Amino acid sequence: MGATRWGICSAGAITHDFLVVLKTLAPEDHKVVAIASRELSRAQKYAQTHNIPKAYGSYEELAQDPDVEVVYVGMIHPYHLPSTLLFIQAGKNVLCEKPMGMNAAEVKTMVQAAQEKGVFLMEAIWSRFFPASEMLRSLLRQGTIGDRVVVHGEFGFPMLTFPRFTEKVLGGGGLLAIGVYCVQFACMVFNGEKPESIVASGFLNDTGVDNMGSIILSFSGGRQAVLTYSTLAKLPNGASISGTNGIIEIPEFFWCPEQLVVNGKSEEFPLPLRPPNLNFPTSAGLCYEAEHVRQCLLKGLKESPVMSHADSELIHSILDEVRRQLGVSYPQDQP
Repeated sequence: MGATRWGICSAGAITHDFLVVLKTLAPEDHKVVAIASRELSRAQKYAQTHNIPKAYGSYEELAQDPDVEVVYVGMIHPYHLPSTLLFIQAGKNVLCEKPMGMNAAEVKTMVQAAQEKGVFLMEAIWSRFFPASEMLRSLLRQGTIGDRVVVHGEFGFPMLTFPRFTEKVLGGGGLLAIGVYCVQFACMVFNGEKPESIVASGFLNDTGVDNMGSIILSFSGGRQAVLTYSTLAKLPNGASISGTNGIIEIPEFFWCPEQLVVNGKSEEFPLPLRPPNLNFPTSAGLCYEAEHVRQCLLKGLKESPVMSHADSELIHSILDEVRRQLGVSYPQDQP
């Protein structure tokens, strides 16, 4: 197998960063062959900027391009379902940005379609592929801190000036945008176990989406995850795992970790070369999930062993229940 041939769906800020980072990887391993946007001129601009051979003004054209092996779906989440299904039905493998769906039902629909079509599908929870995250899972498997008892995680920044965090039609709200990072972290630490109970409290804005929330996930054996997110204020943005024999701390920013502190001893996991012109400085870490997708495809896998279909379904089922308790609903929730 030669280079993994990427098609890019959308031309937004995170897509720009994904393209920049792909160019830092070996060209014999990763190649972007086409990009599509609903506006042809925007796709053409990105194609020129990033040296992409083909630009399309529709997602249908991208889906029908025989050169495309895997599609990165990078638009905002209300559009994930129709776009991902389009590519799956065309026989394309898909890496879909998080949150993969607006609710668990959408995720199940995408997973079922991918399984029926026999293509690879993964939610782009990039956090799980950082070297620090790999080391964290290894430490937990080894029992370095004994039995896991309590997980803490916080993610917060002032974000209310950005419509995609406040407008319901854009899938706004803190939970789907940033709270998902806290939830997925707890699910990873507790090995994809379903919580026995979910308790959530938070506040909504005038448009009916959540500005902030706190979540307690209780697991069997008296274990808990205590999670907080906010689009109103900056939080410490760290995470910790407390066990019967110690504690692992992940300093700011836990969702793109570069450091672990294990029982007071720190170990650094610096990002690779940070290319210029990134919209988000830590986006350099997108290289890890891109390479993971390549390795999965080389092995003929249809889902990731690190971020499985079951992982996505569990995370979204928790998000659904949190939204129910907070009183947040979207048009996509209607049967």
